[in-house]
Amino acid sequence: MSTPPPGEYPGQPPQAPQAPQPPKDQYGSAPAYSGGSAPSGDATAGKTLGIVGLILAFLAPPIGLILSIVALVQSKNAGVKNTLAKVGLILSIVFIVLGIIITIAAVAIGAAAFNEACASLGSGVHTDGTTTITCP
Repeated sequence: MSTPPPGEYPGQPPQAPQAPQPPKDQYGSAPAYSGGSAPSGDATAGKTLGIVGLILAFLAPPIGLILSIVALVQSKNAGVKNTLAKVGLILSIVFIVLGIIITIAAVAIGAAAFNEACASLGSGVHTDGTTTITCP
């Protein structure tokens, strides 16, 4: 007479199915982690860096831009939203573009003022006590 498998005796509950096991390598151990960025679920990932990036967006926009990008990547890899890093990114870009426009305008205005001064003074070196202008 053979013995029935466990769970087949009258009045005994059936066994739950076993969870699948990870494949084993030739030495009997589970394979090593291959890398990649699985979401960790850390709700604070990149949040502090996002705040720093937002603050630096006002003080040093290129650095704020870089830190905001890094904070967004960290938050994305953790699977969380980071609104402050997005705001820091946008403000950094806006302030960089405004800085470029203001610099171009200042150079253009300075060149126009120089040309106007030279047009009225004529060619040569002109000094009025504190300022020296050399016109072509």
